[in-house]
This record gives sequence, C-alpha cells and structure tokens, in this order.
Amino acid sequence: MRFAIILLIGLINGTAWAADSVNVAPAITKQIRENIPSLPIDAIQPSPIAGLYELKVGGQIFYSDRTGKHLIASGHIFDTAQRKDLTAQRLQEINKIDWSSLPLNQAIVSGDPNGLPVAIFTDPECPYCKKLEVSLKGATGIKFYSFLFPLESIHPNARTKSESIWCAKNQHEAMLDVMLKGKSLPKGTCKTPIDANIALARKLGINGTPTIIAGDGRRFSGNPTQLKAWLENN
Repeated sequence: MRFAIILLIGLINGTAWAADSVNVAPAITKQIRENIPSLPIDAIQPSPIAGLYELKVGGQIFYSDRTGKHLIASGHIFDTAQRKDLTAQRLQEINKIDWSSLPLNQAIVSGDPNGLPVAIFTDPECPYCKKLEVSLKGATGIKFYSFLFPLESIHPNARTKSESIWCAKNQHEAMLDVMLKGKSLPKGTCKTPIDANIALARKLGINGTPTIIAGDGRRFSGNPTQLKAWLENN
C-alpha cells in the first residue's frame, strides 16, 4: 500500500513536469519554478519571443524570462524577488503631473493648512468620490485642494451641484452637505471655474473621478486610509 501511494505521488508530480516542452532546458524550468515558488506552474513552454517562456497555470498563461526573476501578467512586468509591479511603477513616473501647473485658485481648499498637499478631481454625484470623502473625514496632516470636475455624460446633475457648491459661502461644508448628506443647495449664480477645471482635466489626461495627485505629481490609486503614508513615501 505504501509503495502504491509513493508511486501515485510520483505519477502526479511527473505529470505536471512531463508537460514541460522538450524545447526548454530542464535547468531553465527548474530555475523558473525556484524563483516563482508561489506560482503553481503546470507547464513551461517556449513562447514565440526568444528568451521569453510561457507558463501555464491552471487556465491562465503568464510569461517569464529564463531566470524566473521577471514575470509578465496582464501586460505588467513584475520583479518576482521584490514582488514589485515594475510597469505600474514606470507608469507612475511617466504620468507625473507638475504640481506648479495646477491653478490652485480653482480648487476648494480644506484640511490642515500646513499639511502635505494633495489635489482631488471630484464629482459631487460620483459614488466613489462620496466614499473617498467618508474615508478622509478626520484625516490629519493633509491639505486638500478639491477641483470640481462634473462628469456630465454620466451624472447629468453634477454640473448644477458643482456650481451651487462653488457659489456657497462655505464651499467645503457645502460640498460635504451635497455629497454625504444629500442636501440641495440654492442655484449657483456666481462665476465658477467649472469649465476651466474640465479643460484642465482634459489637458492632464484625467477622465475619471476621483483622481488624486500628490504634491510631487504622483497619482494615487490605493486605499484612502493609506493616503498619508503614500504621501510621505516620496
């Protein structure tokens, strides 16, 4: 019985490894598996690109270099040893925004006057923006510049609400009243920077809300509760 179990285990293990292509050197398949131990690789095959290997994992396909130190998944290159998304890191670098180019007089200012600066392009009807405001309540050490950026194509009332917020005596309080309490404000009749904000967002390649930008130009896309730590980690 014990011999049969050992034989069965050998067959199972052998099946996974036997699926590796004969066109890939055993030393390479061994090295790839050793450097990506968390990935249950079923089979390793050569890819159409020299030096790149196809890794079959269940019903999915990943790609690796010959060392297994770099993995390609969903179009992103990962450093397997440091567990870093190198593509995301590079995208963050090339998409940095020059903070000095932001017309801060077109934003609603709130938070700590001496805190770390952060700009938020927000829509008063955007459900994700509302969740963000909830998570940021009570935040310390951050100075917020909220640019009203109504996405009229999907939120038809967002522009009217944005105008009412901007024309209110206490803009930040009015914004929270509209977004978190569902309050209706008097129609805004003052001059607003809404059109200028829309043009600015277009120029910066911003097409969704909320978009968060740090004082050093980085864009934030993580958990709002980690915003301050992200801001400090320049």
